[in-house]
Amino acid sequence: MTLAAEQASYRIDGRDLLDRVSLALVPGEVHAVLGRNGAGKSTLLRLLAGDIQPQGGSVTLNGRALPAWTPRERARRRAVLPQSESLRFGFTAEQVVAMGRYASAQHRPEVEQGIVREALQLAGVAELAQRRYPSLSGGERARVQFARVMAQIWEPPADGATAGNDARYLLLDEPTASLDLAHQHGCLLQARRFAASGVGVLAVLHDPNLALRYADRVTVLENGRVIGQGPARELLNRELLERTYGIGIELVHTAGEALPVVIAHPADSLLSS
Repeated sequence: MTLAAEQASYRIDGRDLLDRVSLALVPGEVHAVLGRNGAGKSTLLRLLAGDIQPQGGSVTLNGRALPAWTPRERARRRAVLPQSESLRFGFTAEQVVAMGRYASAQHRPEVEQGIVREALQLAGVAELAQRRYPSLSGGERARVQFARVMAQIWEPPADGATAGNDARYLLLDEPTASLDLAHQHGCLLQARRFAASGVGVLAVLHDPNLALRYADRVTVLENGRVIGQGPARELLNRELLERTYGIGIELVHTAGEALPVVIAHPADSLLSS
C-alpha cells in the first residue's frame, strides 16, 4: 500500500520541472519534501494528487494507476492541502470543513457533524466554527483548510474497498507557510498523529528543523531531481543542507535535546554569482 511516483517526469515550456523522480508515500509515515524555490516540490505533490499527469514514468495509488481511480474514489483516499486557496463565499468555517465530507460521507448527519467538529478542534479552530470564512486571517483560513482535508479522509472508505486499497494519504503543500510558530508545530503534530493512525502524510516544507522533528523520511529536490532521500535524521546533514540551500549551515546540539538545531548563516553564501 503506497502512493508512489516511479521515475516520474514533467516538462513545461521546454523545462524539466521533474526529471525521473521516484517517491513512495507509506501509510503510517510522515514524508517531508525539501528544496529551494522552483526545485519541483509542488509539481511532485500535484503529480501524486492526480492534478497533473506525468509525461514519463507513472503514479500509482495502492497498486493501481492513479487515473484508473474515479474522482470520488480518489477523494476518499487522498486529500490535498494546496499552497493557496481562492474561496471568497460567505460560508462559515464549519461549512468549509464540511465540504471535505461531501465525497466521504457515510454516516447519519449527526455523526458527520461530529466529525467536522472534531476536525475543527484538532486544527485549533473550534472557536471559529461560526465565523465567516472571508473574515478570517490568513493563518486562520489555513487552519480551517487543514481541518477540511483531515475531515475528508477521516476514516477508511466504505465504497467496497478490499484490504490493500483502502489506505489513505494526506498531501500538504507548505502547510506551515502562513502560520505562527506555535501553530506550525500544532499543525505538524496533528499530521504526525494522523500518520500514527495509519495515514501516509506528505508535507512540502521549507524549514529543515520541522522536517527533522516531525518527518520519518525526507526527499530533497534540486532542479527537478532527487539529490537525497532517506530517514530524516540520517539524511539531513550539513553538507546536503548547504548544497540544497546554497548558504552556510551549522548543526547545533544543545543539552538535553536529541535533535540538532539547523542554523543558517546567510552571510556565508555558497550560491554562485
